[in-house]
Amino acid sequence: MMKAMTNKQRGVTLSGLLIWCVILIFLAIGGMKVVPAYVEAQTIKGILKTVAKDPDMQGAAPKDIREAYSKRAMMNNITVVDAGDIEINKVGGSLKLSVDYSKKIELVGNASLLLEFSLSNF
Repeated sequence: MMKAMTNKQRGVTLSGLLIWCVILIFLAIGGMKVVPAYVEAQTIKGILKTVAKDPDMQGAAPKDIREAYSKRAMMNNITVVDAGDIEINKVGGSLKLSVDYSKKIELVGNASLLLEFSLSNF
């Protein structure tokens, strides 16, 4: 009877628990470093959409469009994308703004992560 009971016992060993905790901690630290870059990218995309949908910007000069972006980026503390990095095009009578940029995130020691973003208002 004792033999049948030992076969049914299951569980996690202390060493297994510690290994999983270390893995989860590394994933959490990585997530805390990567998530702000994606939040910043969504903020930039929102600014591009706002500027492109502004009726005053439809016939504006590229200088005025870049200035409108700069003002909104300054309010949101965006420093990754400069107004000069924005590509301005007219597509079917509407304004299309796009930007390509990359962000390097230092992880541990000399290991880093390179994120490349390609954003537009469409």
